[in-house]
Amino acid sequence: MSVKKFLIICGAGLILNLAFSFAAKALNLPVFLDTTGTIFIAALGGYMPGIAVGFCTNLIKAFVDPVQMYFSTVSIMVAIFTTFLARKGFFSTLKKAIMIIPAMTIFAGILSLFIENFLNTASFLQSFKDLHLSFFSNFGSELLDKAFAVMITFALLQKVPPPIKKSFRLLGQQQAPLSEEMQQAIQEKSYLKLSLRTKLMLILMLSAFFVSFSIAAISCLLFRDATISDRIKAVDGIAAVALNEINPRGIDDYIRLGHDAEGYAETEAKLYGVKNTSVNIKYLYVYKFTEAGAQVVFDLNSADLEGDKPGTLLPFDPAIMSYKDDLLAGRPIPPIISNDSYGYLMTLYKPLYDAQGKCLCYAAVDFSMETLTEYMRTFVAHLLVLFAGCFVFIFVIGLWLVENHIIVPVNTMAYCAKTATYEDPQERNKNVELVKSLKIKTGDEIENLYSAFVRSAENLVKYLEHLQLAKIQVENMKVKVYAMDELANTDSLTGIRNKTAYATQIAKLDQMIEDGNAEFCIVMIDVNFLKKVNDTYGHERGNEYLINACRLVCSVFGEDHVYRIGGDEFVVIVSGDKVSLCRYFVKQFQMEMKRKNTNALLEPWEKVSAAVGVAFYDPAVDKDADAVFKRADKQMYENKIAMKAQRTD
Repeated sequence: MSVKKFLIICGAGLILNLAFSFAAKALNLPVFLDTTGTIFIAALGGYMPGIAVGFCTNLIKAFVDPVQMYFSTVSIMVAIFTTFLARKGFFSTLKKAIMIIPAMTIFAGILSLFIENFLNTASFLQSFKDLHLSFFSNFGSELLDKAFAVMITFALLQKVPPPIKKSFRLLGQQQAPLSEEMQQAIQEKSYLKLSLRTKLMLILMLSAFFVSFSIAAISCLLFRDATISDRIKAVDGIAAVALNEINPRGIDDYIRLGHDAEGYAETEAKLYGVKNTSVNIKYLYVYKFTEAGAQVVFDLNSADLEGDKPGTLLPFDPAIMSYKDDLLAGRPIPPIISNDSYGYLMTLYKPLYDAQGKCLCYAAVDFSMETLTEYMRTFVAHLLVLFAGCFVFIFVIGLWLVENHIIVPVNTMAYCAKTATYEDPQERNKNVELVKSLKIKTGDEIENLYSAFVRSAENLVKYLEHLQLAKIQVENMKVKVYAMDELANTDSLTGIRNKTAYATQIAKLDQMIEDGNAEFCIVMIDVNFLKKVNDTYGHERGNEYLINACRLVCSVFGEDHVYRIGGDEFVVIVSGDKVSLCRYFVKQFQMEMKRKNTNALLEPWEKVSAAVGVAFYDPAVDKDADAVFKRADKQMYENKIAMKAQRTD
């Protein structure tokens, strides 16, 4: 399918939807007529074009009337329902097309009214309860709307030539039309425990859900925080107005004399006026805080609770106990949101200061947050409806792309590979022609895979003729590779394994550590006096000196465990059952080295002097083999220093 053809068919559907919708509105008809193009394109082109037309129609109309976007789910479901009916042949005859009208009316009408009721009530249960009340009142207009759309669709489909219909049925397919045998074969899933189609559907569904859910959750949190922030500002302003009505010099008299104090009644009346400015102000009171508790200055009566009398000493409320020190010091405290027997409230304490900056009392406003809950329910309801359509749209687009760009091409290639036979030369050629006939043109890695598959099928016939020769060549190559590998891993002077082999062994030890079954130790041996032997007796004697040292190391530890990693450096790696004997080996090596050094019959280059360090792998300390090596190297270095300190020559 070309992008151009897809855009043309979707554009035609959009024009139909918008044109009929505009006409219905201009003529003040009791119908919307905004699904005519959706139904026609879905019946002609299938799921994806129909869904795209329905969703984009609501998206465009939302620029004028944002509410239209909430009904994108209806358009998408109408496209899916229409495609299903069209593939069952319901648009083939007029009689069958007429049968669609009541089914489409009930399906789209119930879904539209449910969404409308849900947006108004923010309750699934209430939406279902109200559904039957509004459905029958709107049934007539919905019936006319769908009857017009279905009949227009049927009429247009009769005018479309069969070849064009066939081409639109293949809309989105990225390869040549498949035979019925191949179509049936690629739908067979009995041999699959979990097909790629199922896995990708799950991934698409989870991805679309995760994206939609994440955006919805973040939107709800931002909306809630913004609403609470607005409430805090409003309540702070109310508390400020209340404080403005209180005479700071009369606080003590208000507490001591109550209603008998001068100006108390007038101030209380003004506070009632402040309280009555909003139905959400549940309680309004003024307290003076002391170590003993809160002294009532004003406590206004509410609908469900009579206020305390002036001078009453109240204990600290548990909700403000954590701010007790701040209240006693006269410092502002943050708003407190609570949900208890008094209801879902935001409480804000605002201090009143005298001219010297001393806090005289706090005005407290308990603001009901029940409206926030209602706002949140409504907001969530709108998000659910909006993201339902977006979720389905994203999921269907992904599924459509996956089906046509991955599933069908891969399954057809698998079918060709599964049915291929190569015993008969004629059958081989048929297999190649069958693969070529697929003509997969996805323009991505699948097409690359197909091209490689075609080349492989073409070359396979040639490869079979030379298979035996290739086997012989492979065997010869194995021998050569083995010899080269041995050469690359062997030290040319001593004949033992070299640094390359050591690096390979270290990698194996790291893998054993990762697998949790490592048990090994590393012995670091550094030959002393090599430079002295070279300078005094020549490099030939120096080489003999190294070879003698290597022989001694190999005789004690075993040649299979010894590596030469530097000019005068040898490493011994002991693993498995021999690890427990490693210290014994080290002592044995040191004893043999001492015996050689005290033998007066030996030449200097026939003796051996070396510093030794040993470290055992400890899973609690070592993350890799290199850590063990470093500890062994450090111990060797310490041993070398000690040996230098003991020298007398």
